[in-house]
Amino acid sequence: MTEHLVSTGSYTIDVARDFSAYPGGRYARLGPFSGEAFRKEQLEPALQRGGNVIVILDGAESYPVSFLEEAFGGLVRVSGYSKSELEQRLKIQASKPRLATLRDLAWNYINKAPAKSK
Repeated sequence: MTEHLVSTGSYTIDVARDFSAYPGGRYARLGPFSGEAFRKEQLEPALQRGGNVIVILDGAESYPVSFLEEAFGGLVRVSGYSKSELEQRLKIQASKPRLATLRDLAWNYINKAPAKSK
């Protein structure tokens, strides 16, 4: 995992720098740089360390919606994080207007994801 510790005790994951400038589709079996791989290799380990996690979307060409749903919605649906915990600990940043729309879509996937079955 290549996220970077910020002095405030939070971790920053720059998707383009730390994962790929060309994110792929939903599942790892369908090719490299999938939403599933990003969740398992970047997001989950960073969240497990405690503190806040900042995800920077800038720098990537674009994001397939299947990548966003699996990476971010999968935190609730697959990994078992609660929506309220993610609202407190996860920050998704995008300065470009087209990526800000995708940031909002990622939060929409988090908010609409069904909780993991116990």
